[in-house]
Amino acid sequence: MAKPKKTPKKSKKTVTKQRLTNRKLAIKIALALVITFLAYLTYCFITLPPLNDAVKRTRYPSTLIVAENGNEISSYGSVYSDVVHSNELPKYILDAIISTEDRRFYNHLGFDPISFTRAMITNIIEGRYAQGGSTITQQVAKNLFLTPNKTIKRKVQELMFSFWLESVFTKEQILTLYLNRVYLGSGTYGIAAASHKYFQKAPQDINILEASVIAGMLKAPSRYNPIYSKELAIERANIVLDNMIKTRTITEEEKAQALNLRLGAEKTYKVKNANYFADYVFSEINDYVEDRDKDIIVLTTLDQELQENASKILAETIKANKHKNVTQGAIVVMDMFGGIKALVGGVDYNKSQFNRATQALRQPGSAFKPFVYLTALQNGYEREDKIMDVPISIGSWKPENANKKYKGEVTLDYALANSLNLATIYLSQKLDGNDIIKNAKKMGITTPIQNTPSLALGTFEVKVIDLAVAYTTIANGGFANWPYAIKEIYTKNGYQMFQREVSEQNRILDKTDAKKLRKMLNKVITQGTGKRAQMPFFVGGKTGTSQDYRDAWFVGFSDDLVCAVWLGNDNNSPMKSVGGSNLPATIWKKIMLTTE
Repeated sequence: MAKPKKTPKKSKKTVTKQRLTNRKLAIKIALALVITFLAYLTYCFITLPPLNDAVKRTRYPSTLIVAENGNEISSYGSVYSDVVHSNELPKYILDAIISTEDRRFYNHLGFDPISFTRAMITNIIEGRYAQGGSTITQQVAKNLFLTPNKTIKRKVQELMFSFWLESVFTKEQILTLYLNRVYLGSGTYGIAAASHKYFQKAPQDINILEASVIAGMLKAPSRYNPIYSKELAIERANIVLDNMIKTRTITEEEKAQALNLRLGAEKTYKVKNANYFADYVFSEINDYVEDRDKDIIVLTTLDQELQENASKILAETIKANKHKNVTQGAIVVMDMFGGIKALVGGVDYNKSQFNRATQALRQPGSAFKPFVYLTALQNGYEREDKIMDVPISIGSWKPENANKKYKGEVTLDYALANSLNLATIYLSQKLDGNDIIKNAKKMGITTPIQNTPSLALGTFEVKVIDLAVAYTTIANGGFANWPYAIKEIYTKNGYQMFQREVSEQNRILDKTDAKKLRKMLNKVITQGTGKRAQMPFFVGGKTGTSQDYRDAWFVGFSDDLVCAVWLGNDNNSPMKSVGGSNLPATIWKKIMLTTE
């Protein structure tokens, strides 16, 4: 067996030479890395945004929408308040924030290597971004000068700005910058705006629990703010209070006392359940005010008590009748001039922002019949004139009355009061369908209407708000209206940008015809299909039900208000025997009774 050949040993000279070569290569690589690092730092430095421009960074102006009584409905845009200095606030507010966000704030120079290392280890262990290591100074640098993008360049520039901030400002000044610029959810920036938004208090007046909620929101403003979830806000505040115990700024006993405190003012004046109305107003503002760069306050027509009552009545009724497969509804209440006093676009704004009062297209059914009878009055018919309620065939279409019974010869009064389909179709065939459509259009219907035999039965689609407007023309004696919700617009410092002018109303219906129709619609309630809407004073209205109970309506009026109620399902599925004469009429009556 042959012996393996031995590998010749390298000489000491060769090994030494190899080591020198490796060392030179390492030095070159190290120098290249240092040069690259320095070059990158230089790049980050020369691409820093100008300080003056960064401080003056623009924001979208805020819009505060208020009810007619001056109480807040909602706000849009970036809401800032006047500057609040850190030394003006109770100590526990600063303790809550520093204990949670940056425990060594007073001891570092803008960067805390201990917090950074701890955060990195936590993130590596959990395999996700679970903890941040930024100091308050770094957060100020990001908020003032940089974008929230999580890039290496931004983090390097953030450090540069942090060191600069620490070199030119005191800790109190940095904390003041932070407290006034940090985002705290719902479009609010700074502790003052958040205190007013969530607790209806000045920041100097918030208690330790409220301070803990605000400090807790800094981690995730959209998740931990008390508007989104009071439970999550309190849960997060518990953690903040524990942090304060760890930093020895409060005791266990003080934490227990804090958790028994109240969140918010004892009595809140903010309007509840009016987000659909607020969205509608916000979408209309540009029609009144051109491009703007100032915060504004919009005074609206909303009646707070009526709005809150209408929303509550709708939600409770639908909840109690879910077994009838009714899941949605909409309500519009107007005064005789078209001013919107209440608007409910659905049962739960948090689940769906689609506004069924202003956006949904639904069949009005018999709620459209008043336009047919109005046209008849305009063409010389009288309330006691007779029309036929008998089977009719128009081509292949064979309509029926709801109860499949026929009354023979009846008066116009009786036919409308009892919502007779066949009598109404018979009447419409004696009229020009285009005249019926013209009346509906000039009174407020904005959606397309086709001149078909089924026109009289409301088989096309309308908006709830349009039908409410149309009925105001009947209720007010024949004057045209257009829906409006904005009365005045001011800048935050009091400059008036818009004021609604009271102009002379335009009559579009003959006074006598309007008066006759009002009386006919009163009979709907006193003697016909709307009996559930009877009131101890004069009212008029009309029920409406589309095919297979897909839509149910009651639209009616008193001497002061018009109210339109719609019930149905977003997927257009049938309800179980929910028609205009039952649930909508009941809801309408409950709402109107709250106005007396």
